[in-house]
Amino acid sequence: MAMKDQIVRIADLYAASAGIGRKRLSTIVFNRGAKLDGIASGGDLATGTFEKAMQWFSDHWPKDVAWPADVQRPEVTRTQEAAE
Repeated sequence: MAMKDQIVRIADLYAASAGIGRKRLSTIVFNRGAKLDGIASGGDLATGTFEKAMQWFSDHWPKDVAWPADVQRPEVTRTQEAAE
């Protein structure tokens, strides 16, 4: 699965679980409300941006939602574990 497809899939699962829209989530994660829609429409994102966003999702992932098996999940950071 392409990186763009992975980030959109993870974002949409997270947004549905959190009860927020894609634009709101995009603002939280990227500080740009249109970024996720742009990626979903074929836009690009840098590898570093992808990695930071995936780390954010991993660190904030809801405990009651399964992370998709076909998307590699980054290790949860110690900072987030300590906060919980």
